Amino acid sequence: MAEDLKAPDSQRPIDVNRVDEVQYWCERLGVSEHALRQAVADVGASAEQVAVHLGKC
Repeated sequence: MAEDLKAPDSQRPIDVNRVDEVQYWCERLGVSEHALRQAVADVGASAEQVAVHLGKC
């Protein structure tokens, strides 16, 4: 999964107010919507930081 997070879209913040973004990141990281939203609340919207927080890289 670490390789995927080097993609250009991993550099922009995760927008939890957009349904399509939430679905995308849930699938990409293999987590539930609740887990994604909690991770964003815990560490901010950086895709890389969220992935690290969730243990996905």
